Amino acid sequence: MDQLPFSSFPTSRIACGDVTLSVRRAGTGAPLVLLHGYPETALAWAQVAPALAQHFDVIVPDLRGYGASDAPPDDAGHSAYSKRQMGRDIVALLDALDLPRAHVLGHDRGARVAYRMALDHPDRVARLGVIEIIPTGSYWARWTAESALAAYHWTFLAQPSPLPERMIAADPQGYCDWTLASWTADKDLGVFDDAALAAYRAQMAEPARCAAMCADYRAGAGIDRALDDADIQAGRKIAAPMLFLHGNRGFPAKAGDPAAIWAELAEDITVATYDGGHFAMEEAPHEVISAALDFLADRT
Repeated sequence: MDQLPFSSFPTSRIACGDVTLSVRRAGTGAPLVLLHGYPETALAWAQVAPALAQHFDVIVPDLRGYGASDAPPDDAGHSAYSKRQMGRDIVALLDALDLPRAHVLGHDRGARVAYRMALDHPDRVARLGVIEIIPTGSYWARWTAESALAAYHWTFLAQPSPLPERMIAADPQGYCDWTLASWTADKDLGVFDDAALAAYRAQMAEPARCAAMCADYRAGAGIDRALDDADIQAGRKIAAPMLFLHGNRGFPAKAGDPAAIWAELAEDITVATYDGGHFAMEEAPHEVISAALDFLADRT
């Protein structure tokens, strides 16, 4: 089967409750939803999605607030950009596509949406993959001087509006480039495709999208953390089998024993690693493809 370039994936805008999402889709087989992180868009999956589409019906949305999807205003409690609400968006997307359930694989913020979706809607997630994160509540609970320096954006972006938005607006490209490069293993932009990099820079310079990305992190510091803490205290666990993939020089690797941390929220965990930093799909695309295919093999 010839591999369809990601740029050729048909793209449509699909109403998903109170937002309309921009969605790329190609391939046949069991449905597989791919969710991107910050400060990226669906283009983060460009080196991975075509290979997965040879085996699955691959569905790649821009999350609310990102890319070409709607960016609604935030609310006082930041529930509009909570991972619970963003997970509801993906459930609504499955409904719109007449899909009862799907495998869901997410990176960074998209992984946070994916595992919250698995907790809130266990019947809609067949198998779950999370890349380069530990649970939001668990990360906050283990906050140290080292993590504060490495993940300074967690507190910076969560500051009340419009402080971070105004500071980023002074040099959005510089901020975007610094963020992307600093989270790679080699501390440069060489792993990013030119078109993707241009898209990330453009959305950082767009006030509504910059505000949405900040709202995403405000939710992370508040409602998302509270939901995780409540689930852990109640002993709730992710029902779906879960793949946990992380880099040997990424954020989870600096958090002690990340697999043990995930055991607070999940029981059936497959752990895989790759040589690289935070941006798995760009730094180690073949490893991501291999880990995903191994984990999802013979699963419908």
